[in-house]
Amino acid sequence: MTTALLMVDIQKDYFEGGRNELFNSDQAVTHAREALTLFRNQNLPVVHIQCILMDENATFFLPDTDGIKIHEQVQPRSDEKVIVKHTPDSFFQTELHQHLEAINVTRLVVCGMMSHICIDSTVRTAHRLGYEVILLSDACATKDLVWNDTFIPAKTVHDTFMASLQDTFAQVTDIHSLYKMV
Repeated sequence: MTTALLMVDIQKDYFEGGRNELFNSDQAVTHAREALTLFRNQNLPVVHIQCILMDENATFFLPDTDGIKIHEQVQPRSDEKVIVKHTPDSFFQTELHQHLEAINVTRLVVCGMMSHICIDSTVRTAHRLGYEVILLSDACATKDLVWNDTFIPAKTVHDTFMASLQDTFAQVTDIHSLYKMV
């Protein structure tokens, strides 16, 4: 079994000064960097997902802006694959599945941004495609939402999505437990 680290949308627009700052993004990138270091030290494959939104109504991840750049704490190395996507699901109309198959990956460790959109859709598709998925809850971040005039704090959004993915679509854990798994 080959395990790969999938780092989803850890890009500048999600951090302070970006166009769509998330709650706890600094904590999430710190834990993502820890996972990245673990995978690099064990010579395990790493795939970085970079979102560039082409929709004319997009307000962040705009082409040719600083916000689309991968955060400096998790910069890809030349031997690490970077896959560009234009929708929330990292598998949709990208080469991700083909790349993972080519390097015999059967298990994914997933981290990144945003828990309620890109992480959720990517994890569900990975599960549907037959990958065993480990989701690092403390290496993900999201934002406050509003639904039917009700404010939903980012922590509640994040916890709800982690709970909904747990067991059915992924094994949800934290960075400290990952050391025992890879």
